[in-house]
Amino acid sequence: MDGFSWTTGQTEGEYGMGDFSYFETKDLSVGYHGKALIHDICVSLKKGEILTLIGPNGAGKSTILKSIARQLQTIRGSVCVQGQNISEWNAREAACHLAVVLTDRIHPELMTCRELVAMGRYPYTNAVGRLTGEDRRRTEEALALVHGEELAEKDFMTLSDGQKQRILLARAICQDTEILVLDEPTAYLDIRYQVEILQILRRLAREKGSTILLSMQEIDLAYKFSDRLLCVKGDTIFAFGDPEEILSGDMVRELYDMEQGYYDALLGSVELPQVKGSPKVFVISGAGYGIPVYRKLQRDEIPFATGILFENDVDYAVACGLGSVVFSTGAFEPVGEETFLAAKEKMLEIGTVIDAGCPVGSYNQCNGMLLAAAREAGIRVIADVSEI
Repeated sequence: MDGFSWTTGQTEGEYGMGDFSYFETKDLSVGYHGKALIHDICVSLKKGEILTLIGPNGAGKSTILKSIARQLQTIRGSVCVQGQNISEWNAREAACHLAVVLTDRIHPELMTCRELVAMGRYPYTNAVGRLTGEDRRRTEEALALVHGEELAEKDFMTLSDGQKQRILLARAICQDTEILVLDEPTAYLDIRYQVEILQILRRLAREKGSTILLSMQEIDLAYKFSDRLLCVKGDTIFAFGDPEEILSGDMVRELYDMEQGYYDALLGSVELPQVKGSPKVFVISGAGYGIPVYRKLQRDEIPFATGILFENDVDYAVACGLGSVVFSTGAFEPVGEETFLAAKEKMLEIGTVIDAGCPVGSYNQCNGMLLAAAREAGIRVIADVSEI
């Protein structure tokens, strides 16, 4: 399907896609049994924006989403859509405005996936819940969006967790609401379906104007997918804003109390801790050729030195986290003689070189000179890290 064929009949009007007051939480406190666990939650979103909650397990992401979805009673404050407090909605109004997919597993008895997806249409049916031809068409469209056609006649309870997740998302899509609330929708999914589900949600936001609130554990995907991030830690909000403003290595380390390894904000990847000790091998690399070598050496617990890298090189970001010694020069700057001689001295001292395969061009002649110096000195030069 190239696009969405249905509309909600809504108009942007005063609360259009450029207005941050479309969805708001004001001084919101959430918790259980009247006791606030997280307070002062203040969020403002445009119509059609995607907000992702990230943070440690048990931080309260699900509690916030359940409170927004009216599954839990809020302790204090308000959740407003187009200026109206959602606590004023009756059950039918809520179902027409807001669809929910939570991690709590449902257990429908003897219900096919098509029947379960069609339940998303019930807020729009008559008193006896009879589906119209239009309802059935939208059910099939929702199944197709999550690639669930082959599951349509299967008993929902016989599916894998990942298949169930796709069918529950189809039910939420079928409900045709302004707002979707999803608790870890990528849980249980393999990488193919993680990407496909997130792409479906982006299309809902961009083409249909759905405002989407979800939680995720995969911070790399959250960074690439979200318009806004809400970082949850402790009894209040740790940070809220654009991913580019919030996600840095230091912020992620503090948010998750990381004592080992680090998060690379440039690449959106988590790296394991650096191997301690004197380098056993010198890696000549650049242009991304060194990263798989660095990671293989880290897995094999072999400390290494590397260079000479330009500071705008993708290898440089990973090398600084994993390498024991890194020789580098400024972005777009020539390699100075002092840097070259220091790298050569360290290489000769180590006595084993890995040529990561980076081409030698006009600007990195120094690496070709290092390889030539290694061979001239009779140093072992290998191209496969497994030969160490």
